[in-house]
Formats: sequence, C-alpha cells, structure tokens
Amino acid sequence: MDAFRELLACPVCADPLSPSWVCSGCGARFDADDGIPNLRVPCSDRTEAVRRFYERAPFPGYPPHDTVHALRARAERSAFAPLVDRAIAADARIVEIGCGTGQMALYLARADRIVVGADLTRASLRLAAAAAHRFAIDRVQFVETDLQRPGLKDGAFDVVYSAGVVHHTADPRAAFARLAQLLRPGGTIVVGVYNAFARVPARIRRAVARASGFTVIPFDPVLRERRHDPERRAAWLRDQYQHPEEHSHTLAEMQRWFEENDLEFFRAYPSSVFGDEPDDLFTPAADNWSVEGWLAQLGWMWTLGREGGLFFGIGRRR
Repeated sequence: MDAFRELLACPVCADPLSPSWVCSGCGARFDADDGIPNLRVPCSDRTEAVRRFYERAPFPGYPPHDTVHALRARAERSAFAPLVDRAIAADARIVEIGCGTGQMALYLARADRIVVGADLTRASLRLAAAAAHRFAIDRVQFVETDLQRPGLKDGAFDVVYSAGVVHHTADPRAAFARLAQLLRPGGTIVVGVYNAFARVPARIRRAVARASGFTVIPFDPVLRERRHDPERRAAWLRDQYQHPEEHSHTLAEMQRWFEENDLEFFRAYPSSVFGDEPDDLFTPAADNWSVEGWLAQLGWMWTLGREGGLFFGIGRRR
C-alpha cells in the first residue's frame, strides 16, 4: 500500500496522507472501507448527478464467470488496448481517471507497473476491486475521488489514461487541464472523448429511441451483441442514450487543450493522417495537416459512429 499511497494526496489541500488516512497538512480524515480509499469531497450538483447515474448502474459490467484471460481477450478485440499496453514502460506509474469497473486498469496492471484506478462511483470500484481479487492482480489500487478535486499527487504519474470521462464533465476543458497536472515532466497522456462528427449517428439513434420510448434503437451493434446479456445491454443503453451530461469535441478543439496545458500533441487514434498505422502510439504522427484532420473526422462518422464515436488524443508533457 505504501507504494500506492505515495501517489495519493489530500483532496482538500494536496498534502501527503498518513497510513491511517489523515492529511499531514490540514488534518482531514478519510477512510478506506473495503480496501478502497474514499478521497472524494463534496462536488457540484452536475457532478453529483453523474455519480448517482453510475451508482445505479456501474459501467461496464463483467460477464458471468469472467476470467483474467477473458478480460484480456475482450480488451484485445480492438487494436488500441494492445498498442497502449506495448507503449507503456514495464515500471510505469499509471493512473486511470474514470476507471469505472476497472477493466482497463486491470488489463494494464502487469510487469512492474503500479496502477491507480480512480472513479467517483463506489459501486463501480467495488466491482473493480472484487475482480482484482478474483484475478489475483495486486499491482492496482482503486480510489474513490473526483477529478475536480482529486486525491492524487500532481506530477506523480508517467501515464495518465482517461477514456470516456472528460466529455461527461460540466467543463471538459477544465477537466482536461486537471488531468494534465497529474503528469510528471515527460509523462504521456491518453485521453478519449466523443468526437463531434463521429457522435452524429448516436445522436440520431438517441432521437429515435426517445421518440419511441426506447422500444426502437436502430443500428446499434453493441446492443445486438449483448442481446443475451441483459445487464450489460442495459448498462450500454443507459450510458449511450440516457446520460445526464454529455459533450462532444473536434480534433482541433482537443489539440488546443494540449497547447494550452504545455503538452506536445503526438497523434489521434484512430489516426487523422491518411495511411498512418502506428506501431508506437507514444511517438508523433508524420504530420498534422488540419484539412486531413477534418476529412478524417468525416470518415469517423462511419468507422467510429457505430459504437459511440470515441477518439483519443495522445501527447507528452514538455
């Protein structure tokens, strides 16, 4: 636990925490029931609405009789997770912000890495911790905290990973800036948000769903895939079509966030450079031509729009 505690901090004043979860600076006291430190302080009404949303239905769920091998096989259905895994050093300190039920954090917790999975929803974290116990993975620590005032040490992490979180905050630009503060100099950030173009098909499906009272949701391949798994199907439906807070962003907007926070933008994933198939995600793309980026995003309406429209920006703290 000591190795993990060094990466945590008081969410009130940012000072270190003692082994008994008392802040050495302001004296605030916290607890760690179920082995999950509760470093969440009162948040805004909009953030609280999102927390309650996921408290009712943690996302994503685990299939019955899941195994660590099945977890890794699910992650590797996409080329992205193995690319991320290969790009991260074997001894990296990683934080996943908005880890949900912990599936990516568990996937990355191998070799000599130290992984912190942070989320504001305790119901999700309990599922994550239970899975870590089931799979005998001990290089991950789950923490209940909020990105607005995180119980995490600034400048402590080699890799900050966050997928599908920033666009569910009240102020995505400010949320991105808070992520950037967690990186050490030279550290790498991987952030996934809904793309404004790729999200169009989901918005159309959502309009049809709401008009039909959610009896008709056309052309959603994930719902079709989960038709025999009611709990995971319901979790996807809620997350994609009933979320209380959602934004979408262009590639150019994300690139501005990188520049504002003194981060070097490496690339988007999927790549916005035609013909670019990266072997190493943590290296710069061949170019960054804005016209090519806009054309790529139009294509994402078809390639990404089928499953929600998430794209990633990857870069490094200077």
